[in-house]
Amino acid sequence: MFKTVLCSIYSTSGIALLFLFVMLCALSESVRYRAKFTFFIIASALAAGLWIPFMLFRIGSWKNALVPARCVVTIAKIIGINFRFRGKENIVKDSGCVVLINHQSSLDLCVLGELWLAMDNCTVISKKEILYLGPFGLACWLWGTLFIDRKNVGESCQIINATAESIRLAKRRLLLFPEGHRHSGNSLLPFKKGAFHVAIESQMPIQPVVVSKYYFLDSKLKRFHSGSSYITVLPPIPTVGMTKDDLPKLMQQAYEVMNKTFVESTTECLEEQIRSLKCE
Repeated sequence: MFKTVLCSIYSTSGIALLFLFVMLCALSESVRYRAKFTFFIIASALAAGLWIPFMLFRIGSWKNALVPARCVVTIAKIIGINFRFRGKENIVKDSGCVVLINHQSSLDLCVLGELWLAMDNCTVISKKEILYLGPFGLACWLWGTLFIDRKNVGESCQIINATAESIRLAKRRLLLFPEGHRHSGNSLLPFKKGAFHVAIESQMPIQPVVVSKYYFLDSKLKRFHSGSSYITVLPPIPTVGMTKDDLPKLMQQAYEVMNKTFVESTTECLEEQIRSLKCE
């Protein structure tokens, strides 16, 4: 009898807490913001960590990230984000390339998931600290992430040079954020040189990928609504015959085409959202 009453109390309390949480999410922007990000982080970590036993059969293979990629794409939809992929016909075929992506938020993990599923033989370079994030860090290592110590410039340069060679010989696709750190402005930040050094060293093309602004997300005001974003793959920029002297010109060319697409696709996405709201 006592156990039955106790179970009933626990059940009622659980339902009450869940109801309270749902109400807080409905009434408070900041609670909803934190709840969505908490769910996103935990769900993404589980998607990577639970697949680790299967990754052990092919350590270092990019294919180890395919299932986590599908999971993170699904997670995006669950929290109300709809990524619309455009320009698949522009994806470089039969060679490696350096894929440049603008960086806005930790939600860019969903963009990496979309690209991992659309392209073959992908890899990323990440700061060494990610390796120590428990199961997620281990999973990253198992699917071939290249870790660098930003404080050790010499070691980082060696890894980057080796990566340039593997891009050429193994036809790998190196996914990089040329801005260096995330931001949510109305135009892209100036690009860093690293990605362009790799492209010129490997003589492989640059594949620009532009993600429209996350208008549904505001970290300062703690707002996280549902919304859409375009992922646009642009035509590749060749680097054959280029030397280090061509670096500034190459950087400028890539920045101009990506920033132009960023502004245009963001405007297009917002206009589409406004039209859909008017129709409701």
